[in-house]
Amino acid sequence: MIRVEDLHKHFGGFRAVDGSTLEIEPGSITGLIGPNGAGKTTLFNVVAGNLPPTSGRVFMDGEDITGLPPHDLFHKGLLRTFQIAHEFSSMTVRENLMMVPGGQRGETIWNAWTKRAQIAKDETDLLKKADEVLEFLTISHLQDERAGNLSGGQKKLLELGRTMMVDARIVFLDEVGAGVNRTLLNTIGDAIIRLNKERGYTFVVIEHDMDFIGRLCNPVICMAEGKVLAEGTLDEIKANEQVIEAYLGTGLKNKVKEEAGA
Repeated sequence: MIRVEDLHKHFGGFRAVDGSTLEIEPGSITGLIGPNGAGKTTLFNVVAGNLPPTSGRVFMDGEDITGLPPHDLFHKGLLRTFQIAHEFSSMTVRENLMMVPGGQRGETIWNAWTKRAQIAKDETDLLKKADEVLEFLTISHLQDERAGNLSGGQKKLLELGRTMMVDARIVFLDEVGAGVNRTLLNTIGDAIIRLNKERGYTFVVIEHDMDFIGRLCNPVICMAEGKVLAEGTLDEIKANEQVIEAYLGTGLKNKVKEEAGA
């Protein structure tokens, strides 16, 4: 579904992404791991149109989407979430969901004057869909709560719900577990698995929680210093010498081996 070819993103002399090449298969939940500063979020930002690449190409279903802005990618079904949730804090949870679909007839003054019946029907349909999303995510009890009052984990669920309002095809999740308690993280994981299996969503997940990655993701891609180091199952990644060195450093790696009697 997504192919990234020799992607580079430089900030002055700093090479945040330095020649990364990878593929995301349709229907997969792919994990993207690596130490802090590996270039994971920058890669997300380039693929999702938030940053232009320095060089390299990004393809979706064979179409070159390199440098397309996020709103164009949104209409193609490519969405991303952020480490810090971007909710409309003064609006209710339900209203946040209803805001998502683009091209609503009620957005123009002319239609507000001349197409009130159609707009009312659109809003009824949106309300029904929003309620279905809330029920799917088991947060119907929060529908009238202001989004700014939600916990970190609830905000992550709301962001996931917003992708459901437009039937996204591929969703890039950036540290969905950051600041989320274990119970809510399990709920988020359950929702991701259901969306993948029942609705065919493709996911790419940046996450530092290896238990979460192990539960959801296959394959797992490891980055370090802007490059792709390895790809495989989580067990294969954990056993990879380059990955161990990237996480631990050569000195600490040797110390661990000595203590283990290796």
